[in-house]
Amino acid sequence: MERGLIAQDPDVRISMNSSRDSDGHGTHTSSTAAGNYVKNASYFGYGNGTANGVAPKARIAMYKVIWPQGISSTDLIAAIDDAIEDGVDILSLSLIKRSDNQDDDDIINLLEYDTVAIATFKAVEKGIFVAAAAGNGGPVEAVANGAPWLATVGAGTIDRDLGGLLTLGNGVQFRFPSLYPLKTSLNQIPLVFIDGCESVKELEKVKNKIVVCKDNLSFGAQFENADAARVYGAIFITDILSIDYYTPSKFPASFISKKDGEVVIGYIKKSSDPRATLEFQKTFIGTKPAPKAESYSQRGPYPSCPSVLKPDLIAPGTLIIASWLPNSSVTTVQSGDLYSNFNLDTGTSMATPHVAGVAALVKGVHPDWSPAAIRSALMTTANPLDNTLSPIKDPATWDLPATPLDIGAGHIDPNKAIEPGLVYDATAQDYIKLLCAMNYTKQQIRVITGSNHKCVNQSFDLNYPTFIAYFNTNDSNSDAKVTQVFHRTVTNVGEASSTYTAKLSSMDGIKAMVEPEKLVFKKKHEKLSYKLTLEGPKLLKQDVLHGSLIWVADSGKYTVRSPIVATSIVPETSLRS
Repeated sequence: MERGLIAQDPDVRISMNSSRDSDGHGTHTSSTAAGNYVKNASYFGYGNGTANGVAPKARIAMYKVIWPQGISSTDLIAAIDDAIEDGVDILSLSLIKRSDNQDDDDIINLLEYDTVAIATFKAVEKGIFVAAAAGNGGPVEAVANGAPWLATVGAGTIDRDLGGLLTLGNGVQFRFPSLYPLKTSLNQIPLVFIDGCESVKELEKVKNKIVVCKDNLSFGAQFENADAARVYGAIFITDILSIDYYTPSKFPASFISKKDGEVVIGYIKKSSDPRATLEFQKTFIGTKPAPKAESYSQRGPYPSCPSVLKPDLIAPGTLIIASWLPNSSVTTVQSGDLYSNFNLDTGTSMATPHVAGVAALVKGVHPDWSPAAIRSALMTTANPLDNTLSPIKDPATWDLPATPLDIGAGHIDPNKAIEPGLVYDATAQDYIKLLCAMNYTKQQIRVITGSNHKCVNQSFDLNYPTFIAYFNTNDSNSDAKVTQVFHRTVTNVGEASSTYTAKLSSMDGIKAMVEPEKLVFKKKHEKLSYKLTLEGPKLLKQDVLHGSLIWVADSGKYTVRSPIVATSIVPETSLRS
C-alpha cells in the first residue's frame, strides 16, 4: 500500500483515500483540504490569485487504494485500518465502493455489503470524523456513501466563472464558458455561419475563420468535427452548457446560448464583413445566483437507510483549482500535451475534501467533540440560500428550488460551523440501535460493526439533525391521516445560560408541532430533549414537501436549522418488518 505524508503543523491529521494518484487526483483533493498558501495558483491563467487549502495547518496522510484494475474491498478496509492505527482525526473519502460482488441486485441495498460503511464504522467508533462523496451519477442515481455515521457530501457551484469574451464587429459582447488553456486572442477574425457543422470537409474550407455552429441535436458531433477540421476558432450555439461540453477544448471555442446565438447569426446575415474577437483566460467573480446544486450530484433518499435524510450538505465541487502532479498532463491542445502544477477538477470528490477541511477546523477548536457533534455543527449552520438570498436552485429541475434530497441542510458555512450553539450528538451504540430497528441480524451487525451486539434496544429515532417522513400512497383510504413523531436531544455548546425558541416553516398540507416550544439551558453541555410531530394525509399534494425547524437563540447569536422532508418517494430498501 502506497502512502505519502505531507508534514505541516500537527494540529489535526487528515487521511485522504486517493482514488487516482497516477493522474494527481489524490494531490488535488488533499491540497483542497489542507494545502499550503500559494500565490498565483491558476489553471493557465484561469482563477489566477492566491489560494490555500481549507485547513492549511493540518497534516495529511494519503493512502492509495485504487489501481488501474479498480479497487478491492480489502485494500480499502486495510487503508482505513492503517489510518486508524496512525492516529488520524479526519477521513476524507473521494470514492465509492460497495461489495466486490456488486452485480447482485438482492444485496445492493444492504449495509453489510457496503464496503465504505463497514470500513468506516470502526473509525467513527474511535472518534474519527468521516466525510464521503455522494457520487456523480445524479440526478438519476440515488446518493451513495449514505451510512448514518458518515457525513455524505453533495456538490454545488461557486460564484466564480471561468471563460472568455466574445466581441462582435459591431461592439456587442458576450461572456461565455470555456476552459481553453492558451492565452490566444483571435482579434477581428472573419465569421462564417455553418449551421449544423456536420461536414468536416466543409469546415476545412473555412478553417481560417471563426465558424459558428448551431446545435441541431448533434452538439457532440459538431465539436468533434470542428476539432478534426482544425478550425481557427469556433462559436457553438447551444443551451446544453453541461460542464462536460467545455472541459478543456483543443482549439479556441466559445459557447453561447441560443438566445445570444440569434444575435450572432443576425449580425452575420446583415453585415457585409462580419468579424469577431475571442479572448480567453477570463475569470469572473461574483456570479449570481450561486451556489447552485449540481446536476451530477447524486440525490436522496439513501436506499440502504432511508430513515436518515441524505445527503447531509453540499460544498464547492465544480471547477476547483488545486495542486497537480507536474509530470501528469492536465490537458491537450492541437499542438500537444500541456503540464501544470495546478488543474481543475469537478465532482463530489472535490466537494468532500472541502468538508473534511472544515471538519478539521472545527476539530481544532473543539478537540473533544465527537464525529456526530462535528457533523451536526456543519449541517445546522449550512446555508439553504444562495447569494441572492433565494433558495438554492437545482439546474436538474430547470432552476426550481432544490430540496433537502438534493442539497441536504444546504451549502457549508465554515465560519458559522465553529460556533453552532447546539449540537445533535450520537454514539456508535445509537447507530447499532438503528440497525436493530432495521431488523438486521446479529451476524449482519457483526459484519458491519466488527463486534458482537445483541439487539436489546432498537430505535429508528437516531439523534440526527434532520427529519424525513414517508407518506405511503398505496392505501385505498387516501383521506386517512398519518402521524409521525421524532424525538431529538440537543447539547448546549454555546453560552452557558441561554434560551432557544422553535421556529417552524410551513409545508403545504403537513401540520408540524414541536414540544416544548422553548428550550431553556442553565449551563454549558446541558442536554435537553424535544418532540417533533408531523401530521398529514396519506396522499401528499407533491412527491416531496420540505420545510425546516430552526431553534433561535433569544440572544440572536445562534440559529440552529434542521431541514424537514415529507415524501412519497419510498426507495427499495433493506427495511425488513
